Formats: sequence, structure tokens, C-alpha cells
Amino acid sequence: MEEENQRINNLNPLTWAYIGDAVYELYIREKLIETTNLKPHRLHIEAVKKVKAEAQANILLKIEEKLSEEEKEIVRRTRNTKNHHLPKNSNIKEYMYATAFEGLIGYLYLTGKEERLKKILRYCI
Repeated sequence: MEEENQRINNLNPLTWAYIGDAVYELYIREKLIETTNLKPHRLHIEAVKKVKAEAQANILLKIEEKLSEEEKEIVRRTRNTKNHHLPKNSNIKEYMYATAFEGLIGYLYLTGKEERLKKILRYCI
């Protein structure tokens, strides 16, 4: 277990964000299906509103004070990682914060911290 955590800690933070993006989008899609009766096209439109960079950046800013020191460090590391991708529909700051949010989600997922991940995801709704 300790070796696996060390391996995860040594991953590029953008790798955490890569998996975090998928985990968060799946969570949003599941919540929309559970709580609405929308048709697939409307489900997609509503999901995009919640997973776009601006929305994720705003969530991170709202929950930052509730994060542990370790989680804040994960956010900082992800936010400060050089990313050569230029955002299409947001500004650089929003994109960096959204990536940091995804990094946190991905890190918690990869390290198996399911209860903490669920708690943070509930803050997002």
C-alpha cells in the first residue's frame, strides 16, 4: 500500500487531473440521471455546464477552506504544473484552477480515499 501511494505521489499532477476529469464527469452524469428526467441531449447540456473550467474553478475556490493541508498541497502542485494546453472557453487562471480541482479529485480517487472523495463531490452539488 505504501509503495502504491508513493507511486501515485510521483505521478505528474496532470495525470491526476486526467483521471479526475473522468471521475468528476461520471459523478455529474450520475447525479443528473438520479435527480432529473431529462432526455440525453439536455443531460449533456446540463453536464457541460457543471464540468466546464469556470464551474470547476469556482467549486475549488468555494471548498478550499475545507481542504486538509495534504489536499491543499495536491491542489497547489497540480495548479503550478506546467501545462502547454491553451484553454478554448476559459481564461488561463480558470483553467489552472479547474485543472487543480481535477487533480485533487484524481488524487483522492487513485489513493483510494473514497469517503473523502465522496464528501468533496457532495460539496460540488
